[in-house]
Amino acid sequence: MAGSTFGTNFTITTWGESHGKGLGVVVDGCPAGLPISEEIIQTYLNRRKPGGIKYSTPRKEADKVQILSGTMDGLTTGTPISMVVMNETQRSKDYSEIASYYRPGHADYTFDAKYGFRDYRGGGRSSGRETIGRVAGGAIAIEILKTLGIQVSAYTYSIGDIEINYNRCQKENILESPVYMPDPEASLKAAKYLDDQIRNQDSVGGIVECVVTGMPAGIGEPVFDKLDAQLGKAIMSIGAVKGFEIGSGFMASKMNGSANNDAFFMNEDHEIEKMSNNAGGVLGGISDGSKLILRAAFKPTPSIARTQETVNKDGENISINIKGRHDPIIVPRAVVVVEAMTATTILDLLIANMSSRMDYLKDFYMK
Repeated sequence: MAGSTFGTNFTITTWGESHGKGLGVVVDGCPAGLPISEEIIQTYLNRRKPGGIKYSTPRKEADKVQILSGTMDGLTTGTPISMVVMNETQRSKDYSEIASYYRPGHADYTFDAKYGFRDYRGGGRSSGRETIGRVAGGAIAIEILKTLGIQVSAYTYSIGDIEINYNRCQKENILESPVYMPDPEASLKAAKYLDDQIRNQDSVGGIVECVVTGMPAGIGEPVFDKLDAQLGKAIMSIGAVKGFEIGSGFMASKMNGSANNDAFFMNEDHEIEKMSNNAGGVLGGISDGSKLILRAAFKPTPSIARTQETVNKDGENISINIKGRHDPIIVPRAVVVVEAMTATTILDLLIANMSSRMDYLKDFYMK
């Protein structure tokens, strides 16, 4: 299988299946000397692990990470960093019936069409547990960005048609909310809505918003490796993401140029700023120094308890009721995954930018 590696200068390669012995990631391109430990990585994994919040699968996994290589005495060595999380509570028998048919909304049919084989035990590589490797690798990228003064923060923007109100948002409420919403009032409404849908044996989708502060201007390669293009690839590669936008996004198509353009001005520190940020921090595929704002739209969890129509491997039309342990909503646990992929993309392009100007090379090699 190709396509398990993301990045050029800072790369993550994820591996493993949801019902295999374990899952993990190999991180390459991390500079030597970064303080990192299993405890630091674990804080990120705890935000995505099953059973961590009310509205997640009842599958209980510690998701305890082990660093196998690439560190010594609490610091990275510059060599590949390999990390693993062992699966502990696989119940593959819950999925034995699924082997005979294709679940609506899942990758069962497409994996069969491509490989003539599929891992029906929880979806294999298409399972949400693949994101364990993304989060572990992205945690390293986030820690590097922090040392550079760049902060990556994601949260739930909406669940169903319930959206946050920025005037009520409190950053500290993100981790206190059972759905990772910064708006306490919207969080309560979303929780009630989710409870209703669970009683209806249904699932819900939503949107994750991610804000990056401290971004320098000039990051992104202006043709095929644009900052927004690379972010689009990174975010759209997350399972269940069906839409991606930056800044005003799709709303820009309804605006006039006079309204959509962000006017520049010189601030008191003689630095260029913008009066608005419809561009979301990216112009011509290159960061403009303002906040980077992106959103990812997640579809509802396809595994639901109510009766659905599908086709079995013998080509017969059948009705099914999916058993097993499933999230009623993907969005809250995906918040940290969006952070991880955003940070991985930005770090990769930051490293590429070091060779974009002669004065950068001179600063580094001719001190």
